[in-house]
Amino acid sequence: MAVLNSRLKVAVFISGRGSNLKALIKNSKLKKSKYKVSLVLSNKSDARGLSFAKKNKIKNYFIEKKLSVFESRALKLIKANKIKVICLAGFMKILSPNFIKKTKIPILNIHPSLLPKLKGLNTHERAIKAKHKFSGCTVHYVNEKLDSGKIIIQKKVKILKSDTTNSLAKKILKLEHKAYTEALEKIF
Repeated sequence: MAVLNSRLKVAVFISGRGSNLKALIKNSKLKKSKYKVSLVLSNKSDARGLSFAKKNKIKNYFIEKKLSVFESRALKLIKANKIKVICLAGFMKILSPNFIKKTKIPILNIHPSLLPKLKGLNTHERAIKAKHKFSGCTVHYVNEKLDSGKIIIQKKVKILKSDTTNSLAKKILKLEHKAYTEALEKIF
């Protein structure tokens, strides 16, 4: 148990089902892992990832949707739990520049495109419409600009002529699970 306690503490912010959260938790349970997920915060009370965190005995909180309230409470919880890194995993809010500065710890985000291409939403649909040959995912540091922080890792997949928005999303989600855990291990 001493090894687990010496791992760096990670907070994960979610808004939905938490599939990337599950991958991060699963990886954190491996002996070789350098981190442990210690805190899960959501801006949605019905986020399925909260119940997964609870099942894994990880502190988890729903904080109301208003961004200023969320950020204020999140800062207190991050400090109280000695969090060293924040991972945004399907967190559908844009953090304020003030929050980013006040945390004083790395914040990582996973984005479903090969940044700097296709920043923002609806990336799979846009990649198919633009007839891109490849798409993928990017894990990057969060800064004050949307999807513009330093890239940590990228994974790519070929877009087939038969791909739909849904089929491409499924392929990329599998890549996300690998990319996020690899990126987190890489930065420690």
